[in-house]
Amino acid sequence: MLFSCRGVTKHYLEEPVIRDVGVELPEGGFISLLGPSGVGKTTLFNILSGVDRPDEGRVFLDDEDITGVSGRVSYMLQKDLLLEFRTVIDNVILPLVIRGEARGKARARAAPFFPAFGLEGCETKYPRELSGGMRQRAALLRTCLNAGQLAGTELRPLGVRQGGGGENPAVAAFGGGGGKKHSPVILLDEPFSALDAITRRTMQEWYQGISRDLGLSTLFITHDAEEAVSLSDRVYIMTGKPGGISRIIDIFPSRPRPRSFAASSDFARFKGLILDTLEGSG
Repeated sequence: MLFSCRGVTKHYLEEPVIRDVGVELPEGGFISLLGPSGVGKTTLFNILSGVDRPDEGRVFLDDEDITGVSGRVSYMLQKDLLLEFRTVIDNVILPLVIRGEARGKARARAAPFFPAFGLEGCETKYPRELSGGMRQRAALLRTCLNAGQLAGTELRPLGVRQGGGGENPAVAAFGGGGGKKHSPVILLDEPFSALDAITRRTMQEWYQGISRDLGLSTLFITHDAEEAVSLSDRVYIMTGKPGGISRIIDIFPSRPRPRSFAASSDFARFKGLILDTLEGSG
């Protein structure tokens, strides 16, 4: 299993917030962690990202224990956190520069992705000049490039294929670096929740394509049943106080799914299972 946690428990002021939580993200997979507000999703997110440590349990990346270690997976919070005084491209390359890459080289690395992320022509603009959806795309591009670097793989512009085989057209060996390579891991905490309904749906469809084409492995936190069913291979439902995993639902058919899936009986059935579980925990 590429990324996982086992038996994670966390207390605040001696009261348990989450208890005995375990999730598994396979390479190239897309899992959602769904639950009502206050159930401990963000607490778990902070532990998975290495920002916080659990009182019990462990977090693993490619069989390595990374519990409490930050900077091993890439993550994005609900707010885009773009710096208003930096141009869009300089916001996007910030993690690369922080890790020591020259600004010019980092800009050259990021620039070819702007068309695929719907940001062509926005490189020298400032965040205040972008719509909400475009700001999220910029934040996601920053997260993706950082994830590729952390994973020891370099994301390449869509359609660029290495060699002559069946390799992923967007992923190649990271610039001469050593160490073990794996699919980039991205943790997203309700990244589309602040967008209007139409923009949100567009972003969901767009991210499905980008995550597939770039070979990303995604853990997605949401409180929206439809969003979870639309995007995920598997949904972990988190309920209770303290929060725990009360049900795991595998979503079929496998990705990529046709747009008609959202109007199908299967979609309605999976959404119903999620809502029944949430209502039954109230």
